[in-house]
Amino acid sequence: MKIAIAQLNPTVGNLLDNAQSILDAARHAAQQGASLLLTPELSLCGYPPRDLLLDPSFIAAMETQLQHLACQIPAGLTVLVGTVTPNPDAHDEGEKPLFNSIARLRDGEIREYYHKRLLPTYDVFDEHRYFAAHGESNFFTLPEPLSNNGCAYKIGVTICEDLWNDEEFWGKRHYPCNPIADLATAEVDLIVNLSASPYSLGKQNLRESMLRHVATRYNTSVLYINQVGGNDDLIFDGSSIAFNPDGELAFRANRCETDFQVLDFKSGRFHSAKVVPQADCAEAEIWSALVLGLRDYVRKCGFSKVVLGLSGGIDSSLVAALAAEAVGSENVLGVLMSSPYTSKASVADALKLAENLSLNTHHLGIQGVMDSFEDTLSELFVQTEPDVTEENLQSRIRGTLLMAISNKFGHLLLSTGNKSEMAVGYCTLYGDMDGGLAAISDVPKTRVYSLCRWLNRREPGREVIPENVLIKPPSAELKPGQADSDSLPPYDELDDILHRLIHEHQSAEQIAEAGHDRSTVDRVIRLVSRAEFKRRQAPPGLKITDRAFGTGWRMPVASRRKAPQAEKEAVSTPG
Repeated sequence: MKIAIAQLNPTVGNLLDNAQSILDAARHAAQQGASLLLTPELSLCGYPPRDLLLDPSFIAAMETQLQHLACQIPAGLTVLVGTVTPNPDAHDEGEKPLFNSIARLRDGEIREYYHKRLLPTYDVFDEHRYFAAHGESNFFTLPEPLSNNGCAYKIGVTICEDLWNDEEFWGKRHYPCNPIADLATAEVDLIVNLSASPYSLGKQNLRESMLRHVATRYNTSVLYINQVGGNDDLIFDGSSIAFNPDGELAFRANRCETDFQVLDFKSGRFHSAKVVPQADCAEAEIWSALVLGLRDYVRKCGFSKVVLGLSGGIDSSLVAALAAEAVGSENVLGVLMSSPYTSKASVADALKLAENLSLNTHHLGIQGVMDSFEDTLSELFVQTEPDVTEENLQSRIRGTLLMAISNKFGHLLLSTGNKSEMAVGYCTLYGDMDGGLAAISDVPKTRVYSLCRWLNRREPGREVIPENVLIKPPSAELKPGQADSDSLPPYDELDDILHRLIHEHQSAEQIAEAGHDRSTVDRVIRLVSRAEFKRRQAPPGLKITDRAFGTGWRMPVASRRKAPQAEKEAVSTPG
């Protein structure tokens, strides 16, 4: 039997185009003699559809589109399509009104629906808001009808989270039932899992370890197909995989790209499938995810060009390189906005970067605008001394200019703050936080440096990031002699504290016991707590780090504070 997988990149809410992608894959699968085509979770509407699901007309349109799609599927081919279906017991049982479902299409009809059993609510997931959990195992047989020799395969159907509850692998259950164990009891020949699993650094290794464990524990082949593409702040990396019952990795699809493959399945095993190599380092993995997320955010939001401020710093250099690869250098405008505190070296570094990347640039001096602000405020500020207020004014001038360019020419403005700065509020509201997408806001400063160094190694003999950008001390250049180290701990120390605090949920005592100065730890915790209001005002940022089981930004309720009335210790970033 031949099984086709269509690793699709849907646009949330675009039912017509998503259905056409499924139909194109079905026709291709039929041409190659496949009996079964798999598509990702919610492939018809895209994942995550969020509050579109609250609109009854959207649910009705999805059903209409699914019926239309079923009529066009080539005869003899079975297609599994991710969709949403009404829950008929919702009113009587007090349940949510919808199911997260898979529709089985064949010969012009919707033959059957299978519903998701486990609904994640941690971190980026909120499926209980919309869906009811289903209680039964899902399987069907192929071929349909049975061939002359009567040989048929029993195919178990699971949807994303249904696969993530094996107590032997995790050490405990996260949900009362284990759908995989139920399917094993039903003696299925193959378990398929249709997913929309967001990317995070290193997650593919976890997926493969988990699927290998499932395959060997239950002595069954497992085929996992994942959505690919960026939808808002989430990135889906694809990387669909298959394992044979002995734990052999039989197939791996492309990472961060659409893919279509036909796999041979015989006697309960996959044969002669391709295995795409994984990324050879963390930087290569992160880079491909960020490029995909940025490209799709621009495309799916209806933009064709982007604009960003070029300071000559490391952060704006990385974002510029990402943008050039994601949308093409010709579609990126870099704007230099020098002040009296901008060094000649920074201007030279920004221009060198633009030359290396073949970017269009424009230079706007902000001295005159700064003078105008100072004159306007001089009477009110007469009895005060210059402080962070004047520094933040420079950032806000730059933000206003960039937004004006964005409005005038229809470019998407990319903000350039990194995760380390965003976490502690080392940024300016209505200044360098302006933008439609914060491209590297989930990338720690130390990782920004390693990504830039990796870029320069990726193509031997070609410099992408100017060497001086990599070696000079980072500075916002908002006053004479300013350096980030004046306001923050060294970034290697800061990033380790932030990782322990935000991702590992360690206490101040635990972080200090790991070797950090307690007063520094306490100060960082205070900065993170007070910066939450700023993070809520920031544009969406591409998520690349491990946020499983609630490791998000939000601080515990007891640690939250009201928005600060002043911006002490909060100045513009160097990027």
